[in-house]
Amino acid sequence: MTAFSLEPAQLAWCAELRALADERLRPLAEKGEPGRVNRALLVELGALGLLPRLFTSGALDLCLMRESLAHACTEAETALALQGLGAHPVHAHGTETQRARWLPRVSDGSAVAAFALSEPDAGSDAAALSLGAEPDAGPADADAAGTGGADAGRRGEPGTTRPVTPGTTTAESPGTGTARPGAGRGAEASRPPGPATPDTGRPGPEASRPAPDAHGPGARQAPAPASLAADRDGPSAWRLTGEKCWISNAPEADFYTVFARTTPGAGARGVTAFLVPADRPGLTGTPLDMLSPHPIGALAFDAVPVTTDDVLGEVDRGFRVAMDTLNLFRPSVGAFAVGMAQAALDATLAHTTARTAFGGRLRDLQTVAHQTAEMALRTEAARLMVYAAATAYDEGAPDVPRRAAMAKLLATETAQYVVDRAVQLHGARALRRGHLLEHLYREVRAPRVYEGASEVQRGIIAKELYRTLDATTEEAGA
Repeated sequence: MTAFSLEPAQLAWCAELRALADERLRPLAEKGEPGRVNRALLVELGALGLLPRLFTSGALDLCLMRESLAHACTEAETALALQGLGAHPVHAHGTETQRARWLPRVSDGSAVAAFALSEPDAGSDAAALSLGAEPDAGPADADAAGTGGADAGRRGEPGTTRPVTPGTTTAESPGTGTARPGAGRGAEASRPPGPATPDTGRPGPEASRPAPDAHGPGARQAPAPASLAADRDGPSAWRLTGEKCWISNAPEADFYTVFARTTPGAGARGVTAFLVPADRPGLTGTPLDMLSPHPIGALAFDAVPVTTDDVLGEVDRGFRVAMDTLNLFRPSVGAFAVGMAQAALDATLAHTTARTAFGGRLRDLQTVAHQTAEMALRTEAARLMVYAAATAYDEGAPDVPRRAAMAKLLATETAQYVVDRAVQLHGARALRRGHLLEHLYREVRAPRVYEGASEVQRGIIAKELYRTLDATTEEAGA
């Protein structure tokens, strides 16, 4: 791979995106209710042509979009990313009917997508998921499933009734330099899953994409977890039974990319990906109250009917669908982190220039200057690794899993360091509700967990390094 640098046109596009995020997207984000899907923001992202680019751009463009939006409006970045995460499996592995039905609506912001991989007992170990798909041969059941399969063109449109019905409350929310409206939300659903270490869905899956609390203190308590099983319902139908947890955009999404076990005991080879519309009978959900108020929730599947028309890719090959999606989005999680780190660095440079202490400006103190230099150094290193990983993906390089893991790991750990240092150099003002750094301090924690925790990324890196060594050794021996 050649040395990496952005073209002037790419740099100009990034500057334009930052301006759009500041002028057109942030005002919409501030009007939204934290913990709820902001549909007006999604529509604007579609009108600006950013959502359609999720399906026409490569990994590098995705990283540039996420970094640029995150610098000015993390809510807009998150909304864009979650649409891409939930809909990419449909774009890359769906049938023509599935793509024609859903992708135009994802692109214009009228349909909300979600990626449902994590379970109460299967977070970082995604191959251990056990939402079951049981066989289902009954004609009545097949008819029920058909209402949401390839022929489910209008589900999720305004006015339709979904089994996931959120309520409303209010709660305090973070800020991005200005005061933000408080919000919260409640919803009741059967058997909300208990907590576990999530690894997808932003963020968050993992506790990254937080949502508001349900009504009453008792609603915050999670019952015993139940994994998701897919039981056969004849040669071409299943019933999904179990739970998903830490699912971004749940329970308000219009459709879910759901991963369920169709062959028990087969590990990663026995998982199938299904496109499940939100109004499918037996599907319910509840929001979760998290550290940073983004829409995230739990889903309960009570014999939810699906058929071969709902399968994404091939039966028992759904883990490939999940890993293909994560290999694309992991570097861009790093880009999101770099955008937050750059915002924190910029705020620090401005603050240490304007602030006076000990008879001079903060920036003139060597200890402060060295800290800002270290923040800039780490941010730029992370940025270059993210761009390199994205470029490798676009070029079809064989080492994408290793590069993607390295990019996500370095960038998310770097952003945590930079934001923490920025808070320290700002002092108490940075911890006040409504301050940019107070907002970033809560935002920056989750990316180290979702879409593969930092520990998982280190495992991937080591595995790929030894795999390369073993392959080289075998070739030399031959």
